[in-house]
Amino acid sequence: MPKGTRDFGPDVMNKRNFILNTITKVFRKYGFRQIETPSLENLSVLMGKYGEEGDQLLFKVLNSGDYLKDVTDEDFEKGYKSLLPKITNKGLRYDLTVPLARFVVMNRNEISFPFKRYQIQPVWRADKPQRGRYREFLQCDADIIGTSSLLCEMEIVQMMAEVMSELGIAGFKIRMNHRKILGSMAKSDGLQNQENLFAVIIDKMDKIGWDGVSKELLKIGFTPDSLSKFKQIFSGELDKEDLRKKLSPMLDRDGANGLDDIFTVFEMLKKSRGNPDEQDFKWHLQFDPSLARGLSYYTGIIFEVEIEGVTVGSVSGGGRYDDLTGIFGLPDVAATGFSFGIDRLYDALEELKVFPDFAIEGHNILIVHFDEETFNYGLEVLWRLRKNQKLNTRGVSIEMYPDQSRLTKQMAYANRNPIRFTIIIGSEEMKSGKLTLKDMITGDQQSLSEDEIIDYLSQKRV
Repeated sequence: MPKGTRDFGPDVMNKRNFILNTITKVFRKYGFRQIETPSLENLSVLMGKYGEEGDQLLFKVLNSGDYLKDVTDEDFEKGYKSLLPKITNKGLRYDLTVPLARFVVMNRNEISFPFKRYQIQPVWRADKPQRGRYREFLQCDADIIGTSSLLCEMEIVQMMAEVMSELGIAGFKIRMNHRKILGSMAKSDGLQNQENLFAVIIDKMDKIGWDGVSKELLKIGFTPDSLSKFKQIFSGELDKEDLRKKLSPMLDRDGANGLDDIFTVFEMLKKSRGNPDEQDFKWHLQFDPSLARGLSYYTGIIFEVEIEGVTVGSVSGGGRYDDLTGIFGLPDVAATGFSFGIDRLYDALEELKVFPDFAIEGHNILIVHFDEETFNYGLEVLWRLRKNQKLNTRGVSIEMYPDQSRLTKQMAYANRNPIRFTIIIGSEEMKSGKLTLKDMITGDQQSLSEDEIIDYLSQKRV
């Protein structure tokens, strides 16, 4: 198995599905509709959208057949940049945002704007595998295409917070910044055309710290005086009002507009809560000028979510990217969106030990029996329970042990899988019509009719 990829067994999938179902429920609640795009995209779609470093992380797929037929000795001598277009024209998608922009352009006559879509599919990056960073991982995106309203940014904050809360995570922070603020800061020292490089360097803050960032900024022409001002801005010691006062003098008009956008979102969040005295995300949402998100397509407000007390890095991020569809021939279309990284969320919930019991224990019920007669009786019970609408609505799954084995072996099977409840059918149960329902977690047993079992299980989260 290649490094950076993983298998997922049933127990892991129970937990992953808990995360996915939680995210999907929130996406749908806010009016997003699901789409899917192919795993393979043309390299012409992918290249140049993620910055130079991102292009290096694209998995390229060799052309089929004799992929070296058009390659010359001169191509080998010139290196991979000359060789690449002759041996490959396709790649695995790096994220879900660029394919979305391509999808919107190709289907612009069939969709209505604003277009709110969510997408849950795997992506691939040729990155160095480490904890919280994989070469194949699942992304969960939600995007709004066709409106520049800051309502989109406000709702992104609300959705991020709601998913964290639904997952049982209390200690998290949502960092927010604006790419125009960073771009304005990049030009404040008189330097031109350094905005993207400035963002890429600032994006390394968590990895190399301020000392490493300042050295790289000095190399591209920033003065010690500017770095002294930047350090205070990036220190994290100022509240949002003080940041506004310190930032304003060094921003041009675009940067000032970006700063206004940030504070407008704060005000909208406060108003949307209804009660002015109610918590307004101030313990979770923070304005952080050091947030950069190195991808080159961002144009406006950007976000990241970090969970306190874990080592997996950010678990969600995104922002506004108003120019992206123009690359594919549809200019002047506003867009914003964000993504959850389910693999990092999974690792974080495991580390915090906050998975709920039903995600760990599974959702199954096992019918166990003693002999051929009780087995045949159990077949009728199995059929009736499986067709019951109450249990179907709750998503309860029912199975029967397939072999006539010792009761201890059947119970061991339930414990290993794990299965929360067993229905035990013996000769006494057949005579009385009262079946034995056993909770495999607590050990409690009840003698109940089928209808009573259905009522009990349809009320309980199993």
